[in-house]
Amino acid sequence: MTSTELNLIAPLDSPLPPPPDGDVFTPSQWATLLAIADTIVPAIEASSTHSVNNLSIQPSEYTTAVQKIQNVVPDKTSPDAVQRYLAEKGSAAPGFKELIHRTFGDYMRDDAVKGLRVILSTLDTRAGCYLLTGYSTSFHLQPVNIRQQILQNWKQSYLPPLRSFVKGFSGLFAATWVKRSSSINSILGFPRAPIHGRPGEGYDYDFLQLPPGDDPRTIDTDVLIVGSGCGGGVCAKNLAEAGHRVLVADRAYHFPAEHLPMSSTDGPIHLFHNGGVDTSDDSSVSFLAGQAWGGGGTVNWSASLQTQGFVRQEWADEGLPFFTSSEYQNCLDRVCQRMGVSTKYIEHNENNRVIIEGARKLGFAAKEVPQNTGGNKHYCGYCTLGCGAAEKQGPVVSWLPDAARAGCQFLEGFEADRVMFEDVRGEKTAVGVQGIWTSRDEHGGVSDSSRTKRKVMIKAKRVIISCGTLHSPMLLLRSGLTNPQIGRNLHCHPATAVSATFPQPINPWEGGILTTLCEEFSNLDGQGHGAKICAMTMIPSLVLPFQPWSGGLEFKLMASKLSRMCSHCAVVRDRDTGRVYPDPVDGRVRIAYTPSAFDKRSALECVLGMCKIMYVEGAEEIWLAQSDVPMFVRGDPDDSLPSDAEDGINDPAFQSWLREIRKKGLPHPATGWGSAHQMGTCRMSATEKKGVVNPRGKVWGTQGLYVADASVFPSASGVNPMVTCMAISDMVSRGVARGLVREGEGERARL
Repeated sequence: MTSTELNLIAPLDSPLPPPPDGDVFTPSQWATLLAIADTIVPAIEASSTHSVNNLSIQPSEYTTAVQKIQNVVPDKTSPDAVQRYLAEKGSAAPGFKELIHRTFGDYMRDDAVKGLRVILSTLDTRAGCYLLTGYSTSFHLQPVNIRQQILQNWKQSYLPPLRSFVKGFSGLFAATWVKRSSSINSILGFPRAPIHGRPGEGYDYDFLQLPPGDDPRTIDTDVLIVGSGCGGGVCAKNLAEAGHRVLVADRAYHFPAEHLPMSSTDGPIHLFHNGGVDTSDDSSVSFLAGQAWGGGGTVNWSASLQTQGFVRQEWADEGLPFFTSSEYQNCLDRVCQRMGVSTKYIEHNENNRVIIEGARKLGFAAKEVPQNTGGNKHYCGYCTLGCGAAEKQGPVVSWLPDAARAGCQFLEGFEADRVMFEDVRGEKTAVGVQGIWTSRDEHGGVSDSSRTKRKVMIKAKRVIISCGTLHSPMLLLRSGLTNPQIGRNLHCHPATAVSATFPQPINPWEGGILTTLCEEFSNLDGQGHGAKICAMTMIPSLVLPFQPWSGGLEFKLMASKLSRMCSHCAVVRDRDTGRVYPDPVDGRVRIAYTPSAFDKRSALECVLGMCKIMYVEGAEEIWLAQSDVPMFVRGDPDDSLPSDAEDGINDPAFQSWLREIRKKGLPHPATGWGSAHQMGTCRMSATEKKGVVNPRGKVWGTQGLYVADASVFPSASGVNPMVTCMAISDMVSRGVARGLVREGEGERARL
């Protein structure tokens, strides 16, 4: 077997948990929902007669579409494969309906599902359909061409809910089809596993196993860390190596390197919070948050940036001098050294090369982004679905194995319900955490009904909450804490994208995901607020659904060009905040966040800069993640006068397009926004009135209870939060260790 064949061995399957019981929709509601899906992603045929099953286009238009796709697909792709691609509708993809059922049954809010049921039922009545569509025929009985026109009209509707409906469901159905399609990967040339590098071998964890039983199981330890991510991992290593008994408990399950990267279907469900389909209450922002063993460090993009000086000063000015101290710099350096953070081994892929080279040509400030790859080149673009090479030095590869070698214990599948408190010498003192443990199934997975549940009480001298920005405040609230700051001060680095196609194939999913950064627009107000330009992950199911939908044929033509596409995002250091809070029906986390007018202005300047970078690097087509602005199509260079070729970004047509972007702005709901960085919901503060934890990470009004994750950030970090989170957790855990030593010395003195 050759090394290339070895590298292309597909990762092991990771079967999903059982789908939700019952049916989310009635048969008639399903008929309407799938009709919408098959309008977003239709089967396309050459015909002059409209059909309920296919989007009909003229034979000449069909021939042109086939030729356009044939021109951009890999050389060995057959014409039959192109025709199969055009003929595949969303609901015909294997497992499409089942995945939609799981999405709505497990991950959508109760109020959202109820509202959708009303809309679907309304679209199956004559009066309701006439009111919403202008036709009295039920939506699912209309020809696809008419259905498409209805959705296109909704996109321009004066009713924001209709515009939001098309934006949200076009993304959902596009994502589900890309995940389940039997035709798209051959069109894109997208392999199941990375073609560069080699499969790696991860650490062999030994997890606590509990026998079945009706009575609560009690576990005793010195330090309980709830969460195994970037904060929890650092705490576990430090405290275990200090000689304390440490237990790390997490709701997630560990999947070894041979299961990684996961497929686009399995990965979001196993590795991300809420199946990767979180949105803000007003649907303005989509959220991705890691919920894996190793937390966000399992699915992040290796970017390892230290906290910027102006952010450190801002936090120090809030009464937190630690952030401008040598102690904090030592924490930053210590965590970076452990992960082998460096720029030495970077090899840029084309998506990142366009940023750094385009910025150079425009005189923009840009730099390479240090990577936590432990001295390896790590030319892999799949790590957002887990690192199969075991090179990315996240908690699973570095911090948690170090902790294990120092005696730390681990418990997966533990859902923390509440912190247990006792009154100790008149103070509210954390003495452990109560929750539910769910075993693996009899095959060692999580996919069948043989799993058992048991109530568990973990008693500890210290409790460290490292559940992440979305869930740490939820656990504090469930535990009866009433500080009004809990859950507030949410920052999320809202991001919007610009995409472009280039003349030659670049296979943008190959190579490190985020290795360059443009900082030209990062301080637009003189107070450190602005936006940075960085590359996006180019996994098809994560990038294609964020492109604006204008029609079924247009979507398939755009998707077919992914091998020639770059996508960059404007990541905003948001000044203004939102909050998280429990859903009143089922208690799940809800997110109230809308990008403010101030932060949108920051993004807009960065968007214009991204467009210029794409242009000077030779992009043929450039478009925004915004449906109100048309695509810019570059003129044929052969038709240009010699002087026109020297204009660069002064090209009159390009400048006119930029003016249109500035005039339109980034309106809601036309603009797509995403967030992969959440911070601040358990804010660190100098006084109890301004935050949730004190300058050493201890929860105000309690003893023995700490928070160590990105939720303690006083404001947005402005860079990928991993290193900042780890450095703060390094400080918190070393302080906890010192406190335990002093407590032990005090007990011995009393004896």
